[in-house]
Amino acid sequence: MKTKPHKPSVKDVAKLAGVSLGSVSRALNGVANVSPEVRDKVMQAMATLDYRLNHAARTLRSRSSHTVGCMLTDVTNPLYARLYRMFEERFRAAGYMVMLANSLNRLDWELDILSMFHSRGMDGVIIAPGFERNARVLAAIDQLGIPAVVLDRDTTARQDHVMFDHEKGVKAAVQQLVDLGHRRIALLVGAAANRPMRRRIQGWRAGLVANGIKADRSWLVRLPSATAPAGEAVQQLLALRDAPTAIVTLGTSVLADVLNTLNAAGLQVPHDVSVVSMGDPDFARSYRPAISAVIVDSEAAAEQSCQWLLQRMQGETLAAPRRVLLPVQFVDRASCAPPPSRVR
Repeated sequence: MKTKPHKPSVKDVAKLAGVSLGSVSRALNGVANVSPEVRDKVMQAMATLDYRLNHAARTLRSRSSHTVGCMLTDVTNPLYARLYRMFEERFRAAGYMVMLANSLNRLDWELDILSMFHSRGMDGVIIAPGFERNARVLAAIDQLGIPAVVLDRDTTARQDHVMFDHEKGVKAAVQQLVDLGHRRIALLVGAAANRPMRRRIQGWRAGLVANGIKADRSWLVRLPSATAPAGEAVQQLLALRDAPTAIVTLGTSVLADVLNTLNAAGLQVPHDVSVVSMGDPDFARSYRPAISAVIVDSEAAAEQSCQWLLQRMQGETLAAPRRVLLPVQFVDRASCAPPPSRVR
């Protein structure tokens, strides 16, 4: 009968490194009072022995998995992609690995993801649920039993909330367009009834109402999702008898669709149609003309989210759940100009 090959243990690592078991444990757990020389010896011994740390056992001993769950609706959204990268950098520096899950605005997926975060023993989570008002999702959040930061969602969950002031940013963009002479301003958003979409619509309407402009129902376009093809919807806008002279659009792939459709129709930005992006994808600044944008301070959002979650995970005694509303700025670049003289 074949004998099982010897599986190296932490004792073997300590013996080969010439250090105590306690030193190996401290090195593996990232404790500060370990000298670089001891840490190097432990790492070299682990490599030589091909030692693999048993994370399950480590979690049972320390009651910490050193992992953070992150649930976003769709990481192809440039803002979410930027935030996730910042989350990874900050949590890795603090000794945590971030596990990403996309819900794609599917209720069953969101419930499965939240259940998985709970069962896998995550130390904490950052979540942006698409179904922020669904009773089952709210119950799942309340039952997590671990610290959480809710990102830009209106929920009743007793967790910390980091919010963005979309309404103020979009209203400022509409005001700039009105000041330039625009009276027909379209808005392209996703159909999901989540906080970002609701607040953007509110900001758009508030900007029009403040200037005595009655919004035409056809100016508000709700796409199936925040990354759905938008070419046909833009064509329909352009075909209206009183076609919009300005378009405020999601800064996802929808922005590229808007620009491509305008170009295919022989229209120039901003000479024929002004364009504002809600979000700031990398190409918006290098595009010619550079695209004006309603921008979230992603650095501030990442810093606040990570700081609050780390405080909770590290056991700091804190007050009741906190909420912060971060500013959203309108940045005027080169894609906004007065409407063509023929429609003024």
